[in-house]
Amino acid sequence: MEKVVFDIDDRLQNPGDSTQFQGHLDQQEYRLGGHDFTVPAGMDYDLMLTNAGDGILATGIIRCHAVGTCDRCLDPAEFDIEGEVDEYYLFEAPAEEGSEPEEEDVDFSLVGDDQTIDLTEALESAVLMETPYIVLCKEDCKGLCPVCGANLNHEDCGHAAQIQRQHEEDKLSSSPFAALKDLHLDDNK
Repeated sequence: MEKVVFDIDDRLQNPGDSTQFQGHLDQQEYRLGGHDFTVPAGMDYDLMLTNAGDGILATGIIRCHAVGTCDRCLDPAEFDIEGEVDEYYLFEAPAEEGSEPEEEDVDFSLVGDDQTIDLTEALESAVLMETPYIVLCKEDCKGLCPVCGANLNHEDCGHAAQIQRQHEEDKLSSSPFAALKDLHLDDNK
């Protein structure tokens, strides 16, 4: 992801001061796990930066339209992302000895020596958190036929019914009562 850096100036000089920070990233692709995604229109972000006294709080939204590959049928899968950005940038690192246990879980970054904050990681994390780990072209995607590889969303190759019949036959033959199917009880002896 291209760098997004904000210079802290007189708009955020005093505690309580805040400013809006908007922009567009020409980011065309990103990766999550084994998935590659394209972002044809790039990403738009809208942030509110607030001086909280001991640091800068960055909150807001990043939006984009992503295109990936469906995990079931390999067709294109499109979805909108609206990730929530929430990052805290401290002016100084906290003292180690006075920290309480619950404060250790607080996630923060530091304001740079040049009085800038790098928002790149916060924006990237917001997009990744909203990207589905299992990508589907539609919720009820039927996937590919395990026999011939046909996309079952586009055609019915007939193998699904054949597999279902075979599954039912296997289930019946593995039953403990399968031996009784050939038993003929005849009252006329």
